[in-house]
Amino acid sequence: MHSLRSPALRPLPLSPASNPSRPLRFRLFALSLPLFPSSRRSPSERLARPAAGPRFRVVRSCGSVTAKPSSEIGRRGGGRPEPDERLRSLRELFTRPGIGIDAYIVPSQDAHQSEFIAECYTRRAYISGFTGSAGTAVVTKDKAALWTDGRYFLQAENQLNSSWILMRAGNLGVPTTSEWLNDVLAPGCRIGIDPFLFSSDAAEELKEAIAKENHELVLLYNINLVDEVWKERPKPPNKPVRIHDLKFAGLDVASKLSFLRAEFVDAGASAIIISMLDEVAWLLNLRGNDVPNSPVVYAYLLVKTETAELFVDSSKITPEVMDHLKNAGVELRPYDKILSEIENLAKQGRNLWLDTSSVNAAIVNTYKSACDKYLNKKSKARVHDYNGRSAMPSGVYRASPISLAKAVKNDAELQGMRNSHLRDAAALAHFWVWLEEEINRGAKLTEVQVADKLLEFRSKQDGFIDTSFDTISASGANGAVIHYKPEPGSCSVLDVEKLFLLDSGAQYVDGTTDITRTVHFGEPTPRQKECFTRVLQGHMALDQAVFPENTPGFVLDAFARSSLWKIGLDYRHGTGHGVGAALNVHEGPQSISFRYGNLTSLQKGMVVSNEPGYYEDHAFGIRIENLLSVVEMNTPNRFGGVGYLGFEKLTFVPIQTKMVDSALLSSAEIDWLNDYHAQVWEKVSPLLDGSARQWLWDNTRPLPIE
Repeated sequence: MHSLRSPALRPLPLSPASNPSRPLRFRLFALSLPLFPSSRRSPSERLARPAAGPRFRVVRSCGSVTAKPSSEIGRRGGGRPEPDERLRSLRELFTRPGIGIDAYIVPSQDAHQSEFIAECYTRRAYISGFTGSAGTAVVTKDKAALWTDGRYFLQAENQLNSSWILMRAGNLGVPTTSEWLNDVLAPGCRIGIDPFLFSSDAAEELKEAIAKENHELVLLYNINLVDEVWKERPKPPNKPVRIHDLKFAGLDVASKLSFLRAEFVDAGASAIIISMLDEVAWLLNLRGNDVPNSPVVYAYLLVKTETAELFVDSSKITPEVMDHLKNAGVELRPYDKILSEIENLAKQGRNLWLDTSSVNAAIVNTYKSACDKYLNKKSKARVHDYNGRSAMPSGVYRASPISLAKAVKNDAELQGMRNSHLRDAAALAHFWVWLEEEINRGAKLTEVQVADKLLEFRSKQDGFIDTSFDTISASGANGAVIHYKPEPGSCSVLDVEKLFLLDSGAQYVDGTTDITRTVHFGEPTPRQKECFTRVLQGHMALDQAVFPENTPGFVLDAFARSSLWKIGLDYRHGTGHGVGAALNVHEGPQSISFRYGNLTSLQKGMVVSNEPGYYEDHAFGIRIENLLSVVEMNTPNRFGGVGYLGFEKLTFVPIQTKMVDSALLSSAEIDWLNDYHAQVWEKVSPLLDGSARQWLWDNTRPLPIE
């Protein structure tokens, strides 16, 4: 893969000029909550995220805190750490000539800040053994700690061996990674990172934080230490790219590029680098197969005033796709030549638009260093722009204009989402009738077998491509593991006496789905029914919300939690995420979450999930999830001349009424549930016949009043 030559080690923001064409590398997830805010926000919007491990004191401006070690709060293991060959091999590299570091940070991200990534780039999972999509590993010469958020606490407890300290990010008294490093390392140490795997913002934030103890951030441009110890590492993906049909895209590539270039004028830019994989796919109306569950291709797109260049492995480009790109004025470049072209932009005097919340530190620092190199006052050379005029290139630091444009779906994209959801609902009806029949005849089905059967039903639907994420098929206590992934050989058998949580989704040619239902095959307990009903009440409240334009998603989050709050319950995840149109199942910049740093307003055409839940550790989990599109509401008043927005349902699958305690519901809430089920029957029944149609009929009957 990358060069094994002596690595360039340099603190920010020096240039990686010693090897500008070094092949870029990737990592696991853009939601590494514990280490750096990876959501795409300005520095003023970011929130500090804490995180837990062995007993220590962290000095802060407000005093000191003490975090408990994992072994004191229910984690397996204890006593002396288990031998860990991977950690030993990694630490041996710390003292290699030309490296010389005291700690190494392994984030989840790849070079494009992706959530889902190809297997060959799952370096944090390899070194730690923790496979959740959000997490950050930090290894010093004698300690190893992993930060993750509340969705993965139970999973991390099960997967980490005793060589690792589990840090529960967000819990009271748990330090951030930089606070922990500042505490456990002597002043003046060197902390290494791979700059291709950190956004520029994250790297700068880390640099500033560790400088409090006089630590130096060392950028390892030419080597990734995990790669060095990863034996039998999988090969990079090499599957072909396909064209996303215009009837589903709704807007051609030329129009999208024209829109983007028009943005250059106000920004004062003459080029932009687009590194987010879903933004590249959306802008070029392309879809790929490089990443499980996400129809994207590893590529960078450089758009200039007059040309556009796609940096990609050309072996993935079919003749049809080549013609598609040529017709749009897009030229191909080798993927690993991105840094050398970034340097050329400075030579040409181009002002480069950089979204430093998503573009990696290697690219940003390369451009900054090239500008310094060609423009420093000591140099007698004159720099000319691409038109031959004398120029002084500089970065234009703004959020990507593609992010919001992609999030606000056009009519064709929204229609594709509606259509794909109805086909998905038909597949789920076939699945649920099969599962109930199997359970009733006493079949012993594992969670993996159930997930595989659901995939089988979905794959029969027109336009099916892939799952949109790994199916969460969780029986009983496994449902309390918020992002549980069943594994063959270790997963549970479905139990008729326990709750079953199924969170799943699919990628179709015209849309992306994501749905969660929680059911009981026997008789739920009063406690389970109350918790389920309160989760349902929160789901209803958000579904019916009407709010003024320019309202950020965090304002709506309490709607979904209020009923749980009334009895002192809550859940440790956001209520809603954006969803792409035949793209990533998790999409920004919008969200509905208690994390109030995201000030992005919900806008007409956006798609978001509505998924409140409740989880009792080691007992059960409950979640109810539909997808919604944001629509205009015809209110009788428009106070202050402001329009009002609400939601349109996209998901139409029955909610199990056996789980509902109707005594807790108001008449309006009962009306909502009955009306929803009437819509499910009306929209989905024409796609069904036989036992699946009968199942749909049986499960959409009005809720009886007790």
